[in-house]
Amino acid sequence: MNLDTLGSWLDTLGDGLDTVHEWFFVHLVQPALPLLGLTPYTDDAFLGSLWFLIGVLEILAIGLVLRPLERLRPFEAAPSTAEARRVRRHDIGIDVIYTLIDRLGILRVATFLLLGPLWNALFGWLAVHDIGTGQLDQWMAPWWPGVTDQALFGFLVYVVLLDAANYWIHRFQHRWTWWWALHAVHHSQRHMTAWSDSRTHVLDIVLVEVLFVLLARLIGVPTDQFVLLVVLFKLSESLAHANLNLSFGRWGQYLWVGPRFHRVHHSIDVGTTPEEHHLRLGCNYAVLLPLWDVLFGSAQFHRAPGPTGIHDQLPEAGGVDYGWGFWRQQTTALGRLARALRPRRRTDSPALP
Repeated sequence: MNLDTLGSWLDTLGDGLDTVHEWFFVHLVQPALPLLGLTPYTDDAFLGSLWFLIGVLEILAIGLVLRPLERLRPFEAAPSTAEARRVRRHDIGIDVIYTLIDRLGILRVATFLLLGPLWNALFGWLAVHDIGTGQLDQWMAPWWPGVTDQALFGFLVYVVLLDAANYWIHRFQHRWTWWWALHAVHHSQRHMTAWSDSRTHVLDIVLVEVLFVLLARLIGVPTDQFVLLVVLFKLSESLAHANLNLSFGRWGQYLWVGPRFHRVHHSIDVGTTPEEHHLRLGCNYAVLLPLWDVLFGSAQFHRAPGPTGIHDQLPEAGGVDYGWGFWRQQTTALGRLARALRPRRRTDSPALP
């Protein structure tokens, strides 16, 4: 597929999404606004309905495409005992709840309501000072005078830049103790599937989304391209978390993050031996492009994936409980966060037993 074909395909996808969204809003959402007393929020409802519709399509892609593929080529086989299967069904069910909250825009709407005035003030200040009002792709276009499709060129530029940002955000989630206290919710899943991408503490989701939106605004990502970028990242992450015994081949594994590459990142035994002490904070952080792991020395292409989870969940390593249900996982993580942020008092006296 050449760039012109890719650009045409993206245009067609965008036009199709616009058509479906317009019908959905005009025939279903807009008539309901007066009945709910929400007419003043018509513009917000228009954008919110777009995210809701995209979320529905993403959930359908997981349920109708990725989950059947998992049953055909699973990396992790189904447990042999009835009790283990019950635990597995429960854990995956919790992930479905996370996915509904994340993909249907429930948390995005809540964040908008809470942070709306702050966003408006911040973006207003940036506009007054002429920061983030231009588009980075247009500034870079003269460097490649042979490019004919400027929109596609811009889209690819933004994919690379935002993916690099996601790589470093992910590394900091593992490196900074207070952030790991939240991010551990994501890694505590012992039965990783295509639903598991959204298993994340709500505060962690808000932090990442704020950083992502702010960076996109600063480099001038157009709204229509931002929507497609979010879809690309979300679907690719769902695939990467799928319970699939799948690699993209000898060379393809270096071009895009696949299920096998990312399962190593979630493996419970990474960095637990003296030989792998350098991996104690993790590896394979990339979201889309393994290039970043290669450049910054965190790639593990040939290591065999193991069972997923966090090492201290194992009975012999402490048997730490990260929460059985959604609310328990959320509140337990807040407790870990509070302990991580608690000032440590220094003393010259020996610690008491």
